[in-house]
Amino acid sequence: MPTNVTPEYKKAKEAFKRARDPQERLACLKEMLRLVPKHKGTDHLQAEIKTRIKQLTDELAGPKKGGARTGPVHTIQPDGAAQIALIGPPNTGKSTLHDRLTGSHAEIGPYPHTTTAPLPGMFDYEDVQFQLVDLPPISSSFMEPWMPNALQLAHAALLIVDLSIPGCVENVAAIRDRLEEKRITLIEQWQGVFETGLLDVEGVKMALNTGDSDQTTFEGDEEIDRTFRVQLPTLLVANKSDLDWDRDEIDVLQELVDVRYPAVAVSTETGDGVDKIGPLLFQGLGIVRVYTKIPGKKADSGRPYTLFAGETVLDVARLVHRDLARTLKFARVWGSAKFDGQQVGKDYVVGDGDLIELHA
Repeated sequence: MPTNVTPEYKKAKEAFKRARDPQERLACLKEMLRLVPKHKGTDHLQAEIKTRIKQLTDELAGPKKGGARTGPVHTIQPDGAAQIALIGPPNTGKSTLHDRLTGSHAEIGPYPHTTTAPLPGMFDYEDVQFQLVDLPPISSSFMEPWMPNALQLAHAALLIVDLSIPGCVENVAAIRDRLEEKRITLIEQWQGVFETGLLDVEGVKMALNTGDSDQTTFEGDEEIDRTFRVQLPTLLVANKSDLDWDRDEIDVLQELVDVRYPAVAVSTETGDGVDKIGPLLFQGLGIVRVYTKIPGKKADSGRPYTLFAGETVLDVARLVHRDLARTLKFARVWGSAKFDGQQVGKDYVVGDGDLIELHA
């Protein structure tokens, strides 16, 4: 039976899909539940929204003293330019890579499942910070039940593999299948220059599928799938390149699993190739750096505000302060504008390196 949702519900749904702050996502879910039409065709959708409201409420409440929930919170609030989830099979060097990039001192051991809870860390690339979240390994026999919740807020994923391990192909296929069952899709398309396949980072495999991604719809209400499916642009990181395996094995892996992720070979032991990850994330995610100034004063030359390609002056104002976004009248732009100090409206699309002066 069709759901026939209203334009107001669709607006609330889009706000939910854009939101990354857990409190904001919870508010959007409650608004969606209020606005969804109440009839038999939306019974499953209503139940899914209620379940997610309960899950998010529990996560925000944190562990209860003396209660059953005494473990760690599994949802990490995004920080920096983007949240990147590190996923992969056991013993691929995932935590070692996290430690090398962030200095997290993640627990590392030559045995499976050393990582048991999400571990965030900040990775600096030029004047931008990415939040890397190390997650427990996924195998054909086990995935932490809270893993889908932990991936809800991520913007992208690093899929860490070790081509020297027997069964690597089966491991990658199992990860994709297990996540698909939970409406988490590891996609090949990135919103930045990966879309065109024009990537100038040396040593990166360029065989990118630039067509539409194959969307799997599960049995049941299609509106649930459209609303709650998470699509994570994925960079395949082939670790342990110091073991001298043939780089063509990356192509063989992708062909056997039937994917075309952008891929890079690295060694967490020697550091070879690790320096390519920063520019790949920056370019692939379409990161835009914006600097601000107060009218009549010098520009703030510190760490920039970071947005994604296509975002606007109004999005900059939201990052500075929510009240400023509500009262914003116009802005002046240096950089991408036709002339320095050009007055622009709220919907002006900002460019990387722009200097923005907001007027409210």
